[in-house]
Amino acid sequence: MIEPAKAAAAGARPARDLVLKRRILDIAGWSLSALALFLLGGAMIWILSSIFLSGLGALCLKTVTHITTGTGGGLLNAIEGTVVLAAGAVILAVPPGLAVGIYLALFDTGSLAPTIRFMADVLVGVPSIVVGYFSYVTMVVALGWQFSVAAGSIALAIIALPYICRTSEMAIKQVPIELREAASAMGAGDGRVALICVRRALPGIITGVLLGFARSVGETAPLLYTAGWSNYLWTGHLTKEPIGYLTYAIWAFITEPFSGAHALAYAAALFVTVFVLAISVLSRMVLEGN
Repeated sequence: MIEPAKAAAAGARPARDLVLKRRILDIAGWSLSALALFLLGGAMIWILSSIFLSGLGALCLKTVTHITTGTGGGLLNAIEGTVVLAAGAVILAVPPGLAVGIYLALFDTGSLAPTIRFMADVLVGVPSIVVGYFSYVTMVVALGWQFSVAAGSIALAIIALPYICRTSEMAIKQVPIELREAASAMGAGDGRVALICVRRALPGIITGVLLGFARSVGETAPLLYTAGWSNYLWTGHLTKEPIGYLTYAIWAFITEPFSGAHALAYAAALFVTVFVLAISVLSRMVLEGN
């Protein structure tokens, strides 16, 4: 006959083995996570430090006060063009993106909403160069706009649209349903309820808009097909006038065999990085401040 103490010890051994196995798996999982974080953080620090050191070394007053002359000069025209193109993209993408987000969040009925979500997700995965080629064929060539602000801004708006749409939908869905029901109970119509929800979800919507703006600032491929390049400041024409932008300066000047061109490329990379980081930090502050 087995003694009770030995039986209890034999029953406790598998439990101890299971606890030990879980501890080993936990340690292995946390170690792999720490290694991945170290590699990712190290790569990010290396990239940012390279950009900042090279960019700050090439930065001077002439860079922000003079236009580009060949492969030298400054980047005033590129800075202005980047802001104009990105702002135009956001202005064009916000109204339809917000409208679709409101529809998906508040009026999700029938088969149209899943179709819109699917199309938005597909559009996110479309390579930007494909959007640029489509814009080139339709606007630059077929409509005769040539390289222009209008063609570039519309191409960037197509890229930013799904981000604004899906972010707006998620932000509006975060609004408590009790608030919507209370507004409806007090006699508010669908439009008034939607306006109340948009006001409540405004920080999340602004975050999506800022992320779309950041995406527009960092694009190159679609602008090569639509905006072209110009060494001069923008004169205000929406069509038939190319415009400069920072990512072109990075792409084109870094391959030139001149130190002045390399300096412009490093400075342009610094400006783009600072723009994107500032927008990302601002969007995080807006979201956390809600």
